Amino acid sequence: MNPLDRYAPLVDDEAAFRAACERPLPSVVRVNTILGDADRVAAAFDAEGTGYERADWHDGVFRLSGGSPGTTWPYAHGWVHGQEEVSALPALALDPDPGERVLDACAAPGSKTTQLAALMDDRGTLVGNDTNLGRISALRHNAERLGVTDLVVDQQNARNYSLKHLGFDAFDRVLVDAPCSCEGTVRKNPDALETWTLDHVHEIAGVQKGLLRRAVQATRPGGTVVYSTCTFAPEENEAVLDHVLREEDCRVEPWDPPLDARPGVTGWDGETYDPDVERASRVYPHLNDTGGFFVAKLRVGGDAADGADAEVAA
Repeated sequence: MNPLDRYAPLVDDEAAFRAACERPLPSVVRVNTILGDADRVAAAFDAEGTGYERADWHDGVFRLSGGSPGTTWPYAHGWVHGQEEVSALPALALDPDPGERVLDACAAPGSKTTQLAALMDDRGTLVGNDTNLGRISALRHNAERLGVTDLVVDQQNARNYSLKHLGFDAFDRVLVDAPCSCEGTVRKNPDALETWTLDHVHEIAGVQKGLLRRAVQATRPGGTVVYSTCTFAPEENEAVLDHVLREEDCRVEPWDPPLDARPGVTGWDGETYDPDVERASRVYPHLNDTGGFFVAKLRVGGDAADGADAEVAA
């Protein structure tokens, strides 16, 4: 069975959804505002004859007409970074401020981490964590090329992440861009469907629940956690939120994404989820000519006045 068949009840236009999933994904770059700005990048692309279209929803996202982003002059100078368009959403939802303490729990190879650094004006404490040493090397390389200086690279299992070595007790914001079954990447990675199994969906959902629970625990009262995946599976999206809402003191906050999106689903395959999961955002490929994505913004409970001194298990 093609795994996309199971999601027909979730989409408003199955034919458009399936057609979009079969088209190649546009080549996209994100402007790195640590070293450049959108107008400077546009001028450089014009000068070297690189065709592009600026996204109407974000001034710093460019769709290229052809070729590899890595062959362009602005890329070599760290002004842009190749990043799937829809994957820019989680960092925008997290919305970190300069000077804050921020964790990217599953950071490598660093597209979202470096985007967070830019949103923070490269000021504060940004921890990029991953378990895979090879992927951490890619994270370090990308951070160096893009001029990121506020990054602390860590290698831990984020399901039991410890803050003891950091000198503080809680983060202001945490991003959990969780490993998933990846059906939303089918436009750039058709093999995602060939290797897909329902057993893997259920297995990875257990990992995702642990990741999100620890992220909530490691965030100060009043802080923000963003959970995202590139899968359509409710087992890995709304069901994970439902589990953590029952286990931890947090709530899903409304967030209006700048792209066309659909709300989270409150039931699937005989299961009913907390009504708050409807505040999450589902982005399907046919809505914006992008990949598929899921984003939810959570507010951690407790007394926000406790601030970053709130104690968490470390």
